[in-house]
Amino acid sequence: MPHLPPWLTTALLLLAAPVLAVAATLVMQALLERVLRAEFAPVLRRVMRGGRGPLRLVAALLALLAVLPEAGLTATTTAALSQLLGLALAGGLGWTITRLLAAVFDAFLDRAHAAGEADFHARRRTTQLTVFRRLTVAAGILLTAGFMLTAIPAVRTVGLSLFASAGVAGIVAGLAARPAVSSLLAGLQLAVTQPVRIGDAVMVEGIFGHVEEITATYVTIATWDQRSLILPLSYLLEKPLLNWSKNSAQLLDSVMLCLDYAAPIPAVRNEALRLLASTALWDHRVAAVQVTEMKDSCMEVRVLMSAANAEQMFDLRCLVREGLLAWLARDCPDALPRQRLGAPATTPPAALA
Repeated sequence: MPHLPPWLTTALLLLAAPVLAVAATLVMQALLERVLRAEFAPVLRRVMRGGRGPLRLVAALLALLAVLPEAGLTATTTAALSQLLGLALAGGLGWTITRLLAAVFDAFLDRAHAAGEADFHARRRTTQLTVFRRLTVAAGILLTAGFMLTAIPAVRTVGLSLFASAGVAGIVAGLAARPAVSSLLAGLQLAVTQPVRIGDAVMVEGIFGHVEEITATYVTIATWDQRSLILPLSYLLEKPLLNWSKNSAQLLDSVMLCLDYAAPIPAVRNEALRLLASTALWDHRVAAVQVTEMKDSCMEVRVLMSAANAEQMFDLRCLVREGLLAWLARDCPDALPRQRLGAPATTPPAALA
């Protein structure tokens, strides 16, 4: 059997080792996926699916490091490749750990999303998991980059010298990192205290919308006209805002009518209750018609109603307002506001004689 050239032997060795390692990883993952079926271990299955790529990369790098001393390369080349592979392995391990932790959060986020936005506790879990997932991924990236940089001798030397002469450099670095640290602390506070959650109906600066996304630095609010309002995290902790679904998505609201003093209030009450009972937008919790104020030219009548969420409440208010106006114009036109004009009383001529 002819001997292969040394360079070809080295190439085949360096190629076969990672291929075999990746193949073994594929076989192991396939066996585990058969054992861990989705209905029995959804979290572990999601973790395995999220770590497929990183685990294969780590297995290939470990195989290369194992066969590198036997590849027949020079000592200088072996040392350089070992350092390069070690740097890549540090990055691969950091990527693997970050992806596995993110997959754990993703598995529980899938459960929360399956419960739907109507579930108060599901929206609360979704907000916490989303914020902590982003913080975990950011911390994983920073730690991985730090380990990779410290694996380089030149960078490690410079880093140690900077630590040795902290002083002014530390103060400057602290001032420069203040916005990032402030956003990080605001994100943690938002996840724990939860003044707003993903899916909440909020009113900010007179604009109504729903909390669509919470990142490590800002919150996205989808407005009713399909625009996006971007707010920094610190804004939500420092400025007042109206949260319509803090404890529950159910709402109370009213329609105000200005009617003439001759308006038949019992008939208005019956028509309002009929309109509420005729639509599925009303959740049958609260319904009331009351005269709340008496003005110079009219009386103010409030129609109080309840709905399951903000969207249904808006549609319900419009429906009741339109229905009552149509009914008043058709059946009780005298109930609409009128301006009364009266002439001053005059003394009869006979009384003057």
